[in-house]
Amino acid sequence: MSDTFHGVIAFAFMVAMILVGTILRARLAWLQAALLPASLIGGLLGFVLISTGLSLGYTSQDFVAFAFHFFTLSFMSLVLTGRTEGTAGQSGQPSSVKNGAWWLSIGWTMSLVMQALVGLTVVVTYNLVTGGELSHYLGMLVTHGFTQGPGQAMAMGSIWQGEFAVDNAISFGLIYASAGFIVSFLVGVPAARFAIHRGLNQNTAARLNAEFLSGIHHEESRPSAGQQVTHSGNVDSLVYHLGILGVAYILTNAYLVQIQTLLQDVTLMGLPMGVLFSHNLFFIHGLIVCLLIRTLMDRMGWGHMIDNETQKRITGSSVDLMMVATVMSIQLSLLTAYVVPIVAVCLSAALVTGLMCFLFGRLLNTLPVERAVTLFGCCTGSTGSGLLLLRILDPDLSTTVSRELAFFNVAIIFLSLHVLMFMAPLLPSLDLVVVCGVYALTFIVGGVALWFLSPRT
Repeated sequence: MSDTFHGVIAFAFMVAMILVGTILRARLAWLQAALLPASLIGGLLGFVLISTGLSLGYTSQDFVAFAFHFFTLSFMSLVLTGRTEGTAGQSGQPSSVKNGAWWLSIGWTMSLVMQALVGLTVVVTYNLVTGGELSHYLGMLVTHGFTQGPGQAMAMGSIWQGEFAVDNAISFGLIYASAGFIVSFLVGVPAARFAIHRGLNQNTAARLNAEFLSGIHHEESRPSAGQQVTHSGNVDSLVYHLGILGVAYILTNAYLVQIQTLLQDVTLMGLPMGVLFSHNLFFIHGLIVCLLIRTLMDRMGWGHMIDNETQKRITGSSVDLMMVATVMSIQLSLLTAYVVPIVAVCLSAALVTGLMCFLFGRLLNTLPVERAVTLFGCCTGSTGSGLLLLRILDPDLSTTVSRELAFFNVAIIFLSLHVLMFMAPLLPSLDLVVVCGVYALTFIVGGVALWFLSPRT
């Protein structure tokens, strides 16, 4: 049985790093000041242990699959979570919530294409200056690490590396994703603190209490983690919820296998259509399957058979595991070899993203700081990091921005569909001039929309 322990101990190593990160966050004041999450702290520690050969014999490659699958599970679990009161649909929201959600969604879509163009420019410039031959697609990949996060960076990197021979795309994607989370907190936290100090935020009672800083609840104020749907004498409720995700995973896999067989030799305008249904894009198709499952359960009157708080815990746990696995997947040798272009791309992407978020934020009539800081977090880490930065400015979420994020998660799919579904997966096979034109036009149209929307938001 000893040969069955490799993957299990790798998983145990990951969660142990999160535990160590939790302890360090609770004990070290400088980590509390930076508000780095335990999963990121643990991931950085795990990266150091792997790089120094103190990782129980594990290498960075052992954690790549974990990062991919926990990203996929977090998205699928999020869709299975039912709507809570106050987020039942756009039509039921105040106009300020709808306008704010559109503002965030348009800004995110602009960031998606802007970061790709900036990354391309930096790598092209680097090659011209140094005489190097680094693929310019590795520069464009930064947007999938910053604006979208580890799973999408790995998904696109896997397709570009496997289908279009873009060397090291997976590793570059993971590095960008990890750097994005770090940028989100190293820039976003001081920006939020500055806003509080200057009284720029609406929630004047905002302050960082001991629980928020240490990351551990006091015994008397611990919130509930959900309600039991199934009787413990039958099956534990957590396992039951995981079972629903398991069914969705199986259905998605079966669906993709069948589609891949049908589209094996099908092309459209010379482009292989099978790429759009590869397992590297499992999370998109899994999201659709979970949406159908949740819709069917609601229509059948079975929506109460999923406890939202339990489902949120599964989503949150998946995000934590994804983050620690992502950072531990970074290859030190590759990071060292390409440190100059990687740092240049990351700093450039962070700079233009910050300028875009905060300059357009200044045009807003209401909640300019809250929305700008939240958008920056979403465009450099994830929706989760955006929400964490918002909680610094608005601890009890009394403003409308948290509700805007609920609609934001849906709206960005439609606003960026032409990029994420039809262009990004096939990007290395497309005419680069056409890609740049579409991306630039998307940014310009988005900028015009934000210009006119901001005064009314």
